[in-house]
Amino acid sequence: MSSRPIRFFHRGAVVEVDGVAPTRTVLDWLREEARCTGTKEGCNEGDCGACTVVIGTLPGEAQAKSPELVGGLRLTTTNACIQFLPTLDGKALFTVEDLKGREANGDELHPVQRAMVECDGSQCGFCTPGFVMSLWATYQHHGARGTRPTRQQLADELSGNLCRCTGYRPILDAGERMFDLPAAPLDTAPARIALEAMRSEDTFRYATAGGELIAPKTLGAFAAERLANPEARLLAGSTDIGLWVNKIFRPLPSLLYIGDVDALKRIEAKDGVLSIGAGASLEEAWRALVGHWSTLTDVWLRFAGVPLRHAGTMGGNVANGSPIGDSAPVLMALDASLVLRQGERIRRVALADFYTGYMQSRLEPGEFVQAIEVPLDSAHEVRAYKISKRFDCDISAVCAGLAIGLDGEVVSAVRFAFGGMAATVKRAAQAEAVVLGQPWTKATLRDAQQALAVDFAPLSDMRASAAYRLQVAQNLLRRLWLETRPTSPLGSGQTSVWSTLAHAAPLAPAGAVS
Repeated sequence: MSSRPIRFFHRGAVVEVDGVAPTRTVLDWLREEARCTGTKEGCNEGDCGACTVVIGTLPGEAQAKSPELVGGLRLTTTNACIQFLPTLDGKALFTVEDLKGREANGDELHPVQRAMVECDGSQCGFCTPGFVMSLWATYQHHGARGTRPTRQQLADELSGNLCRCTGYRPILDAGERMFDLPAAPLDTAPARIALEAMRSEDTFRYATAGGELIAPKTLGAFAAERLANPEARLLAGSTDIGLWVNKIFRPLPSLLYIGDVDALKRIEAKDGVLSIGAGASLEEAWRALVGHWSTLTDVWLRFAGVPLRHAGTMGGNVANGSPIGDSAPVLMALDASLVLRQGERIRRVALADFYTGYMQSRLEPGEFVQAIEVPLDSAHEVRAYKISKRFDCDISAVCAGLAIGLDGEVVSAVRFAFGGMAATVKRAAQAEAVVLGQPWTKATLRDAQQALAVDFAPLSDMRASAAYRLQVAQNLLRRLWLETRPTSPLGSGQTSVWSTLAHAAPLAPAGAVS
């Protein structure tokens, strides 16, 4: 299989790039080769959002009903600093430079930019292009649907963008103001035509002296490549791998990209099981889970920022094996299993049995996670709680996925899973044992809280001390009890220190802290 240049749509034309390393980031290419310096480098790890750009793709069958569709094109924000350039092959790239030009109303500024000016939404200006691109994507999505976001929805859309001097109030004002200005819908036809012309079912291979990236388009081709290249590093959204390159300069000679396999992006509920393809984005996977368990909304909206949720995958978050990954505790509480594939062989492993040690799993050479399966027939109460220093776009100190089933007042089923408490995400076996078959009373709760000290011996690090983590985990069990006790259970708005807000998805009514 021969290598060919990277081809993508940018600034109104198809661009071909060759000779750069497979790990060359979109940000570095924009600033150093394309001379599009409006996109800024901030943290260089996908955290601050200064480098936010918008990627346009033709939706596959798995994304035919995506809420990010605009004029037949799927538009998603992403962080250019950790996106590898070859992953743009066959896609469209939109940056802040694309907003420049005389609009139909005679203004040289796009309504997003005009609103930022009128509302004083920029001070030092360094982060402004990233905010503008996130708002531009929101503007296009809502414009295509004929809707208008609430102020809280705007805040959720901007959760991946950080500002240290302007303050968020005027930026949110601009987000509201942009819909009052004369409309400037995106003409997607040039990009769609270009992407249709580039579309191919053939595996894309890009190779230089610095390494190679292989991007199959079908599930069969991907499985064959994985079996033939067991040492290749699997790449999805590079939300973790991108930091290996930017921060520790780790060489990655062989990358196998999962992001172009449409079959791995499918999410479907069938025969009592919700199946989430390993290539489905975090945003789409969490949206599907929340569609069945609305109590997971808070963790969905607080799982990183929107650009990271667009790029990363739930399959990657689980396969990565990080002890602070927020997906695994929730999925364990839901009794999820993983579909593992090695060539043509398929096997299933309970997620609770998947991890064998720190960043280690039961994956065999040449094997990969094909899907996550979650049973839908559970009548259990399910809760997920995330504790971090910053409310939005932060890594958890502790994340809990908790499920409990009651037969009258007696606990008939229980699953307590925690992240941030051990070398792996794992279930609290002792705490579960003291609860199962017992009345769900305050005394049983206290026994479970004490048992957590047997289940876990957490470490102290920059995010939290061991004592704090244990106390928080115990307190989260108390919160679960308050919300699920047989007599006078409280709503989540009454048990959280955070005020319940009008997010895009429904939340429990607001109430006083208990």
